[in-house]
Amino acid sequence: MDNASYTALTRQSGLMREMQVVANNIANASTTGFRAEGIMFSEHIKALGPETESLSMAAAQVRDTVMTQGSLTQTGGTFDLAIEGEGFFVVETPNGQRLTRAGAFSPNENGDLVTPDGYPVLDAGGAPLFVPQGVGRVGIGTDGTISADGRPIGQVGIVLPDDPTQMLRESGVMFDARGGFAPAPDGRILQGFLEESNVNPILQVSRMIEVQRAYELGQGFLDNEHERIRGVIKSIR
Repeated sequence: MDNASYTALTRQSGLMREMQVVANNIANASTTGFRAEGIMFSEHIKALGPETESLSMAAAQVRDTVMTQGSLTQTGGTFDLAIEGEGFFVVETPNGQRLTRAGAFSPNENGDLVTPDGYPVLDAGGAPLFVPQGVGRVGIGTDGTISADGRPIGQVGIVLPDDPTQMLRESGVMFDARGGFAPAPDGRILQGFLEESNVNPILQVSRMIEVQRAYELGQGFLDNEHERIRGVIKSIR
């Protein structure tokens, strides 16, 4: 296989990865707290010799997470929380502490505040939040302070990663902040609201069409190159 075919194949591989990312964005357009992703392409150039043109290869190995604020929807739920501004909730998972913007929480049978998957939500000090059963009205302030019958009983933690470039997505709405995290200074919590996905479905569908057309063009080039090589082989036999 010659260099032109290798170059086209690396481009096709990158476009396939981008198509998978775009499809995942569209599938999660209605997922609470979901963050859209994109693919970053890079070019690697290799010198082949003093009198030979250099070889250029495309790579699409880096995923870029879009951190723009999603729209806020009022639900009225006591433990439905949304962050206005920067910041993440902290939850305890079997693999360690993880960050999320999805704030659809609820107390379990033990009174611990948990995610829909049953992961405990952590307070500002990194401990699980506990909501006593049988208390009256529960209020949650913009700073995360939880009050029951007017008495403070805890504070929801809001943090920011120390190094956003080391944020690794583990599932649809969970992130592993491998560089560590610290309290967020400006984030505000809104009780009775949920943050929607920040995916723009129209833009994502448009991008899917663009990627599909680019892939078809690349496939056409590979088919033509294959026929050219076959013709050359036949002519020298």
